[in-house]
Amino acid sequence: MRIFIILFSAILINNFVLSRFLGICSFLGVSKKTETAFGMGLAVTFVMALASIISYVVYHFILVPLDIKYLYTVAFILVIAALVQFVEMVIQKTSPALYKALGIYLPLITTNCAVLAVAVINMNENYNFIESIANGVGAALGYFLAIVLLAGIRERIDNNESMPLALKGFPISLITAGLMSIAFLGFQGLIK
Repeated sequence: MRIFIILFSAILINNFVLSRFLGICSFLGVSKKTETAFGMGLAVTFVMALASIISYVVYHFILVPLDIKYLYTVAFILVIAALVQFVEMVIQKTSPALYKALGIYLPLITTNCAVLAVAVINMNENYNFIESIANGVGAALGYFLAIVLLAGIRERIDNNESMPLALKGFPISLITAGLMSIAFLGFQGLIK
């Protein structure tokens, strides 16, 4: 039961983008089209889930036994950077169009604070292995949900001819993201 609470809490209640405001750069930068948002969401989901698993193993089986826990930030960043390089190579080989559409935002997953935050939160909350996976997957699915929702809304807004000129583009995207954040506040009382 606790695993489902962690999972759904990470998706809806403690959504990294809409509640914790982490990972905003790629969230706003790649959400112009649903296809690219979907691809970025999948890439971040893969990296976050694997980063949770590998960083748990690195922390508990390397850093703690060697009594070098203070190096956790460096270790987690190295794990994330390696995973992002792997994802970048796979996307470049399997889907060159998506690779080109994601552009600079794909390598920026390495510095995406949401990915690092999952590993650090797992460590700080003393989650066990399964709970770490649940939190990582939940955070990733929450990111995926948020970016795909924003992309769908932005596509509809871009096709609207009656939008005031001052709000077109990035300003309406910020307003939309803010309204989505307020909407996600409704989930706060869901799990106690």
